[in-house]
Amino acid sequence: MLQHLRHAEIMRRVRLSGATSVRDLARQLGVSPSTIRRDLEVLDRDGTLRRVRGGALAEVDADDSMPFAEVAALDERDKEAVADRAAQVVRDGDVVLLDIGTTTMRLARRLRGRRVTVVTSSLAVLDVLRADPAVELLLLGGMLRRPYHSLVGVLTEEALGQVCADRVFLGASGVRPDGQLVDTTLAEVPLKRAMIAAARAGGAPGRPAEVPPAPALCGCAAPRTST
Repeated sequence: MLQHLRHAEIMRRVRLSGATSVRDLARQLGVSPSTIRRDLEVLDRDGTLRRVRGGALAEVDADDSMPFAEVAALDERDKEAVADRAAQVVRDGDVVLLDIGTTTMRLARRLRGRRVTVVTSSLAVLDVLRADPAVELLLLGGMLRRPYHSLVGVLTEEALGQVCADRVFLGASGVRPDGQLVDTTLAEVPLKRAMIAAARAGGAPGRPAEVPPAPALCGCAAPRTST
């Protein structure tokens, strides 16, 4: 089994049970305990689960308890300002990756009527642009994550591997002093990384894709900020 598929299966089993052991995972996936230990170390470092002695525990996303509508009502003036500025850097003909979040939803409203292609895993963005004939809209597949109106999982990541974008707009919980992006929406962290990679692979000849300056993105368990 390929590593990314094994990681996805480990996460599925941990989330279903809440906790699992190295021995059980090794038996269920047909690999050695040492392989499972290395997998758990990677997933723990990514913030997608918590490594404990002998196994792993499911980590809870910090924002799952707050409905999308409540998040949308936070810091509205700041979000509108960010969306305004972001819309100004989008050019006609661009392929634009829009992350999940209530700020990217506002950005989507400002892209109505624009000759752009929008690629997204956000159902909120879909709702904004679905009826707009000017915008080419590509919705990434995946598993529905209801609390945050998004699609996640291996299918979403694999679809992003086929995308080359001119610009990407990410939601994040903060930026560390070293420039590293952090996000408490743990299930979304692998997708944000894949979006950054898709934007770095894109860009029109003669100009680079617009990607975040941060060298990396990781999950963290700190309280989230609105996105």
